[in-house]
Amino acid sequence: MLRSGGQWLRGLRLPRFPPRGTPGRPRSVCSREGVRISKGFRCQDSPIPIPLPSRLLAVSSVSIRRWSVGRQTQVYIREGNPPSSAETQWKDRAETVIIGGGCVGVSLAYHLAKAGMKDVVLLEKSELTAGSTWHAAVGFHQPGSIRIATTPVRVDEFKYQMTRTGWHATEQYIIEPEKIQEMFPLLNMNKILAGLYNPGDGHIDPYSLTMALAAGARKYGALLKYPALVTSLKPRSDGTWDVETPQGSVRANRIVNAAGFWAREVGKMIGLEHPLIPVQHQYVVTSSIPEVKALKRELPVLRDLEGSFYLRQERDGLLFGPYESQEKMKVQDTWVTNGVPPGFGKELFESDLDRIMEHIEIAMEMVPVLKKADIINVVNGPITYSPDILPMVGPHQGVRNYWVAVGFGYGIIHAGGVGKYLSDWILHGEPPFDLIELDPNRYGKWTTTQYTEAKARESYGFNNIVGYPKEERFAGRPTQRVSGLYKTLESKCSMGFHAGWEQPHWFYKPGQDTGYRPSFRRTNWFEPVGSEYKQVMQRVGVIDLSPFGKFNIKGQDSIRLLDHLFANVIPKVGFTNISHMLTPKGRVYAELTVSHQSPGEFLLVTGSGSELHDLRWIEEEAVRGRYDVEIKNVTDEFGVLGVAGPHARKVLQKLTSEDLSDDAFKFLQTKSLKFSNIPVTAIRISYTGELGWELYHRREDSAALYDVIMNAGQEEGIDNFGTYAMNALRLEKAFRAWGSEMNCDTNPLEAGLEYFVKLNKPADFIGKEALKQIRAKGLTRRLVCLTLATDDVDPEGNESVWWNGKVVGNTTSGSYSYSIQKSLAFAYVPIELSQVGQQVEVELLGRNYPATIIQEPLVLTEQTRNQLQKNGGKDKM
Repeated sequence: MLRSGGQWLRGLRLPRFPPRGTPGRPRSVCSREGVRISKGFRCQDSPIPIPLPSRLLAVSSVSIRRWSVGRQTQVYIREGNPPSSAETQWKDRAETVIIGGGCVGVSLAYHLAKAGMKDVVLLEKSELTAGSTWHAAVGFHQPGSIRIATTPVRVDEFKYQMTRTGWHATEQYIIEPEKIQEMFPLLNMNKILAGLYNPGDGHIDPYSLTMALAAGARKYGALLKYPALVTSLKPRSDGTWDVETPQGSVRANRIVNAAGFWAREVGKMIGLEHPLIPVQHQYVVTSSIPEVKALKRELPVLRDLEGSFYLRQERDGLLFGPYESQEKMKVQDTWVTNGVPPGFGKELFESDLDRIMEHIEIAMEMVPVLKKADIINVVNGPITYSPDILPMVGPHQGVRNYWVAVGFGYGIIHAGGVGKYLSDWILHGEPPFDLIELDPNRYGKWTTTQYTEAKARESYGFNNIVGYPKEERFAGRPTQRVSGLYKTLESKCSMGFHAGWEQPHWFYKPGQDTGYRPSFRRTNWFEPVGSEYKQVMQRVGVIDLSPFGKFNIKGQDSIRLLDHLFANVIPKVGFTNISHMLTPKGRVYAELTVSHQSPGEFLLVTGSGSELHDLRWIEEEAVRGRYDVEIKNVTDEFGVLGVAGPHARKVLQKLTSEDLSDDAFKFLQTKSLKFSNIPVTAIRISYTGELGWELYHRREDSAALYDVIMNAGQEEGIDNFGTYAMNALRLEKAFRAWGSEMNCDTNPLEAGLEYFVKLNKPADFIGKEALKQIRAKGLTRRLVCLTLATDDVDPEGNESVWWNGKVVGNTTSGSYSYSIQKSLAFAYVPIELSQVGQQVEVELLGRNYPATIIQEPLVLTEQTRNQLQKNGGKDKM
């Protein structure tokens, strides 16, 4: 199939190389393990020499690098050895030590130094840009980019993305086929339906970018030391680190792991197993193509999503790179088991065009001039993937003053923003905006190497699949972190993945479509979720809430610590409340329920995705304030069942001698009791807003507890419900959700959380002064509840809100209201548009639907309804 020496490759020709030993013959990269550069000869086990780009080769200690980019020829001086300052200087103390001299690490050094931090030290094992940066697929070009849609569902995806772009300052448009052809005249337009055009997009030379950032970092006083291999990291009792290298040791107040595909090795030095895995990514560069050379302007970057490849102009030729399926892509798994080979830096792997052949053929059909082009270069280099393809950025739970900026599949794209983001966080003590999707603490002990590899394969292969709402990906599941009910429920429901746990999203009945049917519109779960909603509103339902994060806190300073952490007051012994941890600037860092179980002993509960995110904040504050407390993460030890609905009390009362009446077991009260001899901590609370309890118990008792509850509730018609129904129920009750209605982008006053914030309490809680200033200054926006009359599509959050022809806000979450049979959403709007009755519009799939701000809640909670009844009022239903 593949042959060297100028043979045709299904329309593309491979280069014909000069005989071995010919001066100027390009280097080839090969070896059985893919870790060695050889000069001027072919590997015995490789039929195809792979030339390195000439712009990346150092001829001597200082070499001229010249190449054409678009219509320009650029000349750069490449430093084959580090500058003398990097060789001779050394610092014994540093405020921040950054490990890794790729684009991300150098960007952070630049931003920290520019912001005024003294003693910023970057340590690089070989030379700057070694690793994934140097081979990233050159100057800075902004020809724009076009994602092309060749199916109707892709057009829906573009519309879905556009409503999320509208309320951000991002210029992006859906363009028609005629405009696409005008901008990219070499395309075969037969299948193209639309394009998503980003005029600010482009590409940049990674080497030049990194060197520019390095020059800036040095200008502002940072020390970039290379080669300086980190050999040991030793934490000290005061939270500082001793960073050891062959050149000496540095005492650092904090360290940042930005080591690229060496990040796992750095993590292992301190006992951490970062869930990262190197994958091979190939791209191909062609020779000059007459049709490209004849163009009067540079082509926009093209992304064919169905063909799963990107393509752009490279001088007078083309460069294109595919993302193979998970079955064909290659993981460099030997690096995971044996570590990155010593000395690996700017090497490449042996190319494998067979692996990407189907994408090459699709590209030739989409851009026919490729059929006549010669391949002059094939680059196959390592890229580091996390399980979900997103990088890991921020401080790491469980290790003081250890930060990470690792797992970048697209480091060149992210470097600038991540460097500024981390710099602001380090300098100001809180993230400048919410990026919990990148929190390194979203992973835990359940993230095994097997899981990481399975998910990395899936994420790479799914790089260009349609991004549906409520998307589920199934590789690597289930993990070891399943609840005690998993085997009981797995055949009855559609499971969702939450921080390693499997949790029921919705349940199906005999005869119903049980498949995973993702869609931008209402799909097969819509009717079953409606039935579950009615189950809870009219009878009684049971839900598995085991993924909740759960912490025990006790000790002589426990009350004082929590009073400092939370904006709410500390509940009395035997009671629970909802409390919020704020940042110093008064933003909502977290929402938890706080239960005072016995004097000085507390159970804190948070959402599954916030477990280690919240625990890190609590632990660090406890250390910083020298509080005498014991903090224990009991998330995996305890299961949780939620029982909710008008018959919840009647069912549970059958199982215990404890009085569950309203007078004896009040709302937000917590008690330790037994149900059928199973020990339980019961809290009278339910996110559904209906009569209910959360039952905390030993994880090994989950199945037994579930069985006795289900058996006891047969007469009352008990049944299961999942998180989709719970979401619909909580929205009708106007219950906020952390990560949607509130996060590090919002303050509690604009989020409507005034009831939970006690500015007059004596304790000086974090964010108190900032919140007073926010209140005095006045709000500019407010969270409101909207109803919409739609057709077969519902809001889910992040949609644009329009008024008078302009985008004025955004939704935060949404659902269908089964009580009024309309769509329901939370949204942030300007304060002047926040009055009840105000008419606005919400954009869904390219159409603006009329929406009305309503008095919240749409449905009163069970507790409020009962209180109204006692006071002679009427139910609101």
